[in-house]
Amino acid sequence: MIKAGIYGVSGYAGAQLLWLLLNHKEVELKFIAAYSSAGKEITELYGNYRDLYKEKCLSFEEANAQIDNIDVLFTALPHGKSAETVALAYSKGVKVIDLGADFRIEDEELYEFWYGTKFHDAKLMEEAVYGLPELKREKIKGAKIIANPGCYATASILGSYPLVKNGLVEEDLIIDAKSGTSGAGREGKVPNLFCEVNESIKAYGVASHRHTAEIEQELGLEGKVCFTPHLIPMNRGILSVIYGRLKDGVSEEDVLNAYKKQYENEYFVRLCDGPTETRWVKGTNFCDIGIKVDMRTKKVIVMSVIDNLMKGAASQAVQNMNILFDLEEKAGLELIAMFQ
Repeated sequence: MIKAGIYGVSGYAGAQLLWLLLNHKEVELKFIAAYSSAGKEITELYGNYRDLYKEKCLSFEEANAQIDNIDVLFTALPHGKSAETVALAYSKGVKVIDLGADFRIEDEELYEFWYGTKFHDAKLMEEAVYGLPELKREKIKGAKIIANPGCYATASILGSYPLVKNGLVEEDLIIDAKSGTSGAGREGKVPNLFCEVNESIKAYGVASHRHTAEIEQELGLEGKVCFTPHLIPMNRGILSVIYGRLKDGVSEEDVLNAYKKQYENEYFVRLCDGPTETRWVKGTNFCDIGIKVDMRTKKVIVMSVIDNLMKGAASQAVQNMNILFDLEEKAGLELIAMFQ
């Protein structure tokens, strides 16, 4: 059994991770920890665990004393909050899967530009692997620290990668993405209140969203991705629509073959005929991708959908854990989408 602990269990991603690990046959959860909810039973935060799981959330100080007892630590904390805990776990030989942003950006200047805060330990960063399994599986296998990708980044990179890898499009991409409100976190902020979000849609982080840095880094397109996210009135799900201009001589067959070749052996990436819908990936680790080639305008339009709390956070972290500990990659993740 893999012994695991979670920091940041009170947030949506942490709570989703708790649900997955409690249902994973190869995992023994040793502790859960939260900052503002330390000392509370998890049932006080999430009623779905009533009479099923009654553990209390430890403070970070209490959890630090138990790190020696685990094999893998999951951190689901805001950016800038993971580095100290990750350093402690690393010093004790504990594997870390960080769902935050502290270890995603490799370049110090870029990190400070996008996140407005000082870069953490550069030596520790050298141990980190960007944990997008479909593209980094071999590196993940031997990693000590895994930087779990951001939700928008996951959908956008998987949707764009075959185009960029095979040189099928001009290098400037436009990505228009939409997310359910859980992507904004559980903290009570006025812009996220029901009356502020319901029956409305709005762009945010225009030309400044931090996931742009991940997308550009992993695609090798620094300064060439125009990324605009939107908040829409649903709980979960992301739709990223990628627009690229085809290079001269590229055919529809070239594009479709590139996607088939890239993902033909990837269980969690499904190529779809026609537009994709978030409801068909809800509660799963799947990324559904639809491709439309418009030869009239020499454009390709790629529609990539994920569940932002699952493939965009918690289930991708479990997928990374499975790879890291040489388990079947699908273990604990063979889930069918919830219809409603």
